Amino acid sequence: MALIEIRTVTVTEKGQIAIPKDIRRLEGFQEGTKIAILAFENKVELRPLKQFNEKFFPALVSEKSLAKDWLTAEEDEAWKDL
Repeated sequence: MALIEIRTVTVTEKGQIAIPKDIRRLEGFQEGTKIAILAFENKVELRPLKQFNEKFFPALVSEKSLAKDWLTAEEDEAWKDL
């Protein structure tokens, strides 16, 4: 995928950013679009959900509902040696 543009933004106190207007005009970034945030060791990517294969959707849908049960000290202890 070719780089189209580089822009800078400022992160607010609440961790929010504004996507520049020129970038929002790209397909998939219109108002109301759901966007996935992918965090890697050295970068963060914002992608419209429509770019993902249907096989990936269960992971996105279940993330919030499973987090309350999986993000516990007990779970960390149970899985620490794997």
